[in-house]
Amino acid sequence: MHPNAKLIETFYAAMQAGDAEAMAACYAGNVHFSDPVFTSLHGDQAADMWCMLLSRAKDFEVRFDGVAADERSGSAHWVARYTFSQTGRSVVNDIHARFDFAGGKIVRHADRFDLWRWARQALGAKGLLLGWAPPVQQAIRKQAAAGLAAFRAKAGRP
Repeated sequence: MHPNAKLIETFYAAMQAGDAEAMAACYAGNVHFSDPVFTSLHGDQAADMWCMLLSRAKDFEVRFDGVAADERSGSAHWVARYTFSQTGRSVVNDIHARFDFAGGKIVRHADRFDLWRWARQALGAKGLLLGWAPPVQQAIRKQAAAGLAAFRAKAGRP
């Protein structure tokens, strides 16, 4: 197994264990993370996002497969099951991840998933009817960014 594939496995095993600190240790200090909600996080913002999400997660389960990597890039498929804390609704999020590596660390992590599908599960009827609409998706992003900013402020990070 390529060392970068092992790094991806270490990252997701830490996620399964709820260990955001071990996840962050897989990232380079200048990591860039993106997904449909958190569209551009850098450095410790990405680590703090995982810490926030894991600390809020209820009934959180992760499984991963399809890990592949070489010297420069890699990929994985993962599925997160949890109860969305704001609505109490069950979510199953099916995610495809891409990674870039340098110096034995992840320098770029991009997750892809269907935000409308997520909204239908997490938000119920509102997500079903309006979750596809750019203003609703932008509101989801704005609320997530505000939550991360509050989490970071409480932890004493700008």
